[in-house]
Amino acid sequence: MPKIVDHEARRMELADAVGRVIARDGVNEVSIRSVAAEAGWSSGTLRHYFTTRAELLAFACEQVIHRVATRITDMRHGGTIQQAVRDTLLETMPVDARRHAEAAVAFAFLALGLSDPRLAEVQRAHFDGMYGLCLRVIESLDAEGLLAPHIASAEVLARRLHAVVDGLSIQRLAGHLTPELMVAQLDAYLAEIILGAGEAR
Repeated sequence: MPKIVDHEARRMELADAVGRVIARDGVNEVSIRSVAAEAGWSSGTLRHYFTTRAELLAFACEQVIHRVATRITDMRHGGTIQQAVRDTLLETMPVDARRHAEAAVAFAFLALGLSDPRLAEVQRAHFDGMYGLCLRVIESLDAEGLLAPHIASAEVLARRLHAVVDGLSIQRLAGHLTPELMVAQLDAYLAEIILGAGEAR
């Protein structure tokens, strides 16, 4: 009887291998050969699933976006809305090894998207998704009467929050912040925009 191959599981295995190569060696070291070696495959076998490096990278980033979005959707919050906002945003940031590897994959597309339209499309999906999350956070806080006094629109406040989260994440990935300092800076910003956030932590 022929062996049944779960092709989607094998594609996911390759996406995970891309993440490990990026986390360990940087995005420039991602190639058909390096990812195949990381996954314990031959380059020829890998090419049955992805014929180009760009296809492989795009799929890996799309999987990261999907994985993080799923975790956020599945989160169950038992505390205050302030704590829920903090936990939700930290799920997207490189606070531990798993999330560091995911963020490394996602932010690798900042440079890659400048020269490849397919990768630029994935980059936009990443940014659009993160902006959408920040907008939902701001709108939820506003609906609960928890936003500090402000004159900016929800869209502007969401853009600012997005900039803070991504900026802190990039600084962590670059080694300019420890995880502890990154979280402390996020907490400081949330204390500025959420009523009572300083007492809630």
